[in-house]
Amino acid sequence: MVAIIGGETRRFRPLIDLYREAGERAGHAPDRLKVGVHSLGYVAATTQQAADEFFPGYARAIGDIGKERGWAPPSRAGFDAQRGPYGALLIGDPDEVVDKIIRHDEALGGISRITFQMNASSLPHAKLMRAIELLGTRVAPALRNEFAVTPFVS
Repeated sequence: MVAIIGGETRRFRPLIDLYREAGERAGHAPDRLKVGVHSLGYVAATTQQAADEFFPGYARAIGDIGKERGWAPPSRAGFDAQRGPYGALLIGDPDEVVDKIIRHDEALGGISRITFQMNASSLPHAKLMRAIELLGTRVAPALRNEFAVTPFVS
């Protein structure tokens, strides 16, 4: 699992490549070397809703961490950039989140698992439950369809 909480996902590819190379040198078959991504994420009915609901808690949490680490305070513009096509945040409507997970998969050379950290923004329970529902009913089925393997028929 690679925890990607900021930056461009593609920048983590060298770590994934190193993992795969070390695994192969140790005698593990490439198909046994699974890669997972842990990311900040949140799904709502619309992308604007997801961003507006997630940002306040995100700004508090990242701001607190940043004080300890000497980072500049988070801004909405920086947050929105991280929500963009190549940024790490998986925040948007179901279709946008699916598209972004597909881009993460491509950027990292294939992933087998993705986990969301949603509670970092301190959202109310009902909103988190709705996001989980959207993940289960819209995001996961679309990803299963996208990555379905066609059985080999001879």
